[in-house]
Amino acid sequence: MMQQTYAQLGFCSGNSGDPIFTETFGTGTTNGPPLPAGTTTYNYVAGQPNDGSYTISSRTNYFDWFDTTDHTPGDTNGKAFIVNASFTPGLFFRRSIDGLCENTSYEFSSWLMNLHPSTAQGCNGPGIPVNVRFQIWDNTDTNLLASGDTGDIFDTASPVWRQFGLVFQTLPGQTSVILKMINNGAGGCGNDLAIDDIVFKTCGDNINLTDTSNNVSLAICEDEGPISTTLNANPDFSVYSDHAYQWQVSNDGNIWNDIAGATGQTYDTPLLNTTAFYRVKVAEDAINLANDKCNTVSDIFKIDLITKPNAPMSDGDVVLCADELGGVSVSVTSGVIVDWYDAPMGGNLLLGNSLFFETDQNGTYYAQARSPNGNCSADNRTAVSIVYNDHPVEANEKNVFCEGTSLVLTTTSTYIAYIWNTGATTPSITIDAPGDYTVTVTDNNGCSNTKSFEISQIDLPIITNVVSDHRDFTVMTATTGDYEYSIDGFNYQESPLFANKFGATYVIYVRDGNGCGVVEYVFDHLVVPRFFTPNGDGVNDWFKAEGITPNKDFEMRIFNRTSNLIYQTTNKDFSWDGRFMDRPLPASDYWYVMRVGEQMHYGHFALKR
Repeated sequence: MMQQTYAQLGFCSGNSGDPIFTETFGTGTTNGPPLPAGTTTYNYVAGQPNDGSYTISSRTNYFDWFDTTDHTPGDTNGKAFIVNASFTPGLFFRRSIDGLCENTSYEFSSWLMNLHPSTAQGCNGPGIPVNVRFQIWDNTDTNLLASGDTGDIFDTASPVWRQFGLVFQTLPGQTSVILKMINNGAGGCGNDLAIDDIVFKTCGDNINLTDTSNNVSLAICEDEGPISTTLNANPDFSVYSDHAYQWQVSNDGNIWNDIAGATGQTYDTPLLNTTAFYRVKVAEDAINLANDKCNTVSDIFKIDLITKPNAPMSDGDVVLCADELGGVSVSVTSGVIVDWYDAPMGGNLLLGNSLFFETDQNGTYYAQARSPNGNCSADNRTAVSIVYNDHPVEANEKNVFCEGTSLVLTTTSTYIAYIWNTGATTPSITIDAPGDYTVTVTDNNGCSNTKSFEISQIDLPIITNVVSDHRDFTVMTATTGDYEYSIDGFNYQESPLFANKFGATYVIYVRDGNGCGVVEYVFDHLVVPRFFTPNGDGVNDWFKAEGITPNKDFEMRIFNRTSNLIYQTTNKDFSWDGRFMDRPLPASDYWYVMRVGEQMHYGHFALKR
């Protein structure tokens, strides 16, 4: 990026007087009027200015230039001097400034803008930069009093006004000067500028005002008045070698009046009970004090008697829930500061300069209005309270219910609102399926809490089979649980094994230990001997089966080791004595096939002698 340079330019380093010459180029929505004859060598046009032409306009929307307003603050349809530089560098503005004072320092300043945007496409790249030389000549146009170049002012992406200035001193006997503006750059694509607010004013010492305590202003509360003080003018001798003074007073800082007889370096103010502004006019010679084109004015010393502010207005007491973080607030008029205290009078300062006091503690807090200057506080503080309410207390629950039944879920207290995760909005719900249920409750304070229910279902037993093992049998279930087992419906045991039972038809009862119900299962317990001893001693002499269901078809077949059928019967009450064709069979293992209804049973037994 190219660097901006402003060689030989500068502004008054001390105090200036009020402007003695100002050129703002007027106001209005139509172009013109042209500058007075001899002011410029460029041609005036009432519209778009080409190279070497100018216009006076409230808008700059020509070619692909910025469309912007003039610089003068507060102008409505303010105009500026719009210049399209000539192809040939040279003088384009000349103006005589009259009524000056001899041997007096002045400041000239003017505002310039490069009208060509860096985003414009017309130049196929950056436009020619603006570069202007300012010159101040004596009224004979032979003595150059001051000169300075702006340096290159390059294109920018948005319109930018820049101020440039020169400081010069008139010669003995000289009361007018000539201002010249010279275009240093060539015309063409770019070098298009706007000029506004040309100002001349005196330039003198840097003069600040202080009181005896070295304050540069005073601000006190109205109830501390009336007040008076001694003001001192302190020049730095950067321009003037001698100083003549005239003190002035104002009640608004804009309109100033001389104070009769106040011509010393110090001034004792009268007793004041309202705000007042003071300054002093300074010149090297007392005769120049009466000519504002020949003197300068000091900094302003303001004695501000601050009116007590009204007490703040409460924005309302605050009620929140325990997990929210909030605070209390007040409203005041613009420019008033608020401090927070823990007591209506005195007490501890909790927070300064804030309309809002954040706290997580219940209580009443006190806001006091204060002026930013003078620490002028309201007579009373405004109380604002904050209350944090606890959330509803609802303990989470775990519960179970029996399969095929339902369960009512509810809260322990009454609330103003309920929202269940089922979509229900009632105080309680009835459920018939296991799962996780929640309800969010809201109390009268608007505080909420969520209660969880973890619900499990106790499944009824499902008997899948009963497995016999000789005289023992075991109940088999498809489900698991805290089950109890019985074969008479009265006496229950925890084990599914029933040992040493005679063969018979049994009703099996299985119930859940939580009282969820009983299921029944009818089972034929068939007991087939594992051996018998047909030796005629009257003990275990017969092979016979126990528990054959009377109303079912039956068949028993017995085979030897070579698979020969040696016994067959359909008599449910059969008894076999171990004989085949009326002859005793030898001791050995034998196999049987028994059909009871549709069920087939296979096994073997031993015949012992």
